[in-house]
Amino acid sequence: MSYSKIQRWTYSVPAALLLMAPFDILASLAMDIYLPVVPTMPEALGTSPEVIQLTLSLYMLVLGAGQIVFGPVSDIVGRRPVLLGGAALFATGSLLLAETSSAPLFMILRLLQAIGASAALVATFATVRDVYAERPESSVIYSLLGSILSFVPAFGPIVGAMIADLYGWRAIFVVIGLLSVAATLNAGMRWHETRPPTAAVTISFQPILASFLFWVYTTGFSAAMGSFFVFFSTAPRILIDQAGFSGITFSFIFASVALVMIVTARFAKRFVTRWGIAGSLARGMAMLLLGAGMLAAGEVFLQAPLIGFVLPMWIIAIGIVFATAVTANGALKAFDDTAGTAVALYFCIESLLVGVAGTLFVVLLDGDTAWPLAAYAAVTALITLAGLRRLSCKAA
Repeated sequence: MSYSKIQRWTYSVPAALLLMAPFDILASLAMDIYLPVVPTMPEALGTSPEVIQLTLSLYMLVLGAGQIVFGPVSDIVGRRPVLLGGAALFATGSLLLAETSSAPLFMILRLLQAIGASAALVATFATVRDVYAERPESSVIYSLLGSILSFVPAFGPIVGAMIADLYGWRAIFVVIGLLSVAATLNAGMRWHETRPPTAAVTISFQPILASFLFWVYTTGFSAAMGSFFVFFSTAPRILIDQAGFSGITFSFIFASVALVMIVTARFAKRFVTRWGIAGSLARGMAMLLLGAGMLAAGEVFLQAPLIGFVLPMWIIAIGIVFATAVTANGALKAFDDTAGTAVALYFCIESLLVGVAGTLFVVLLDGDTAWPLAAYAAVTALITLAGLRRLSCKAA
């Protein structure tokens, strides 16, 4: 089946991004927009800080694991109903979160919110695969959507802090809910079905999980996104607790990483055209290794976090964009008729690898230093490069 023959999706790339990006943004934004008010929420909900922290971790895990369900469902019933149903669930959970004063109910609603986000996210990326798999524009769309998943957490806390200062923490969830309602109504009018007519009705994970190509590119995606996750997990402790930066200063330093990613994503199409999919991933992993080396050198020889920690992260951020511009196309290349299932496994495995391995690196190494980030970026990049080398040898 040639995906270029799908006729109903005739939007230009900017129009398609305006339609798709809100679901990507909201799914990521809901992950941590309320970080600035986390210290005040235990008292507001009558619970412990550990429970509030759990609402952050569970959201991320459910966001990934839920796609195992919704990916195959989207292959059977279509992308549009999964997207609209998930978006409606996300909006409902968000608005109800603004009203609750019970910690157990808050936890349940966060899970509901994550389930909705998971469905909307997998339907969005499956639609990209349906429409753009054989087009050069795919590298631009994948890199921008992938960058959103990384850089929104940089801006989210700033937005959350501003909303909470003006209207209180509950307003954060009202804003997310209203934005998701608007995005859902827009999609209801404009989001056409893209599920291929030959998509399989009987879903099997085995062919996807047996693909070495799928694992190499999914590992590369996990290396890129996990590096940001580890940075996200350690940066407050390094820049605020250790270096003494204020919360606002930290937020803007953190956002600088997003700016690097946005600028790099602007040139993603040119990079992929020149280097190809494998070449772009290899260069992305090389940037992760370079950044890891700079982090290690900064930890040993420098006591300047802006140079020893933030500058290397800018290098890693460039590598993240190089990688995320191509990993979806590489991982999903052989699964045209089960794209929803393949996308689901792609994101689920990435979420599990990032959540488990990334957390272990932070816990086992000193989370007050750059060592967890340096180690994670280096180890996962080397594994990915080894996989690319094996693919190259098999192709030869």
